[in-house]
Amino acid sequence: MNACASDEAARVEAELNQVYQKLLSRVASQPEATTKIKTAERAWIAYRDAYMDAMYPAKNKQGEYGSIYPMEADLLRAKLTKRQVTALKELLHNTAVTSTQELARTWTRRRGTSI
Repeated sequence: MNACASDEAARVEAELNQVYQKLLSRVASQPEATTKIKTAERAWIAYRDAYMDAMYPAKNKQGEYGSIYPMEADLLRAKLTKRQVTALKELLHNTAVTSTQELARTWTRRRGTSI
């Protein structure tokens, strides 16, 4: 069970990294957006770690929570990471919509019309 929970946490973490890299790639030409996304992701990592510490505050986690602790921690990490994947996908979608709108504005300006 511990291995399955660990595998799930790793799978979701890999998905997070993939979506994050895709998002950064999408805004690569926008330094301000890139900085804000990186700042938000660092803040989320701090939140995730603090949340996990709040859920399991004991210094000796294995001693306090028993042999189930690694599995519970991995499942919680996966749960929190899934939420962040959803948030990053929303950002990715938003940047796609914004990029499409910018392209449409540029195209219509070149044609001399408005949207």
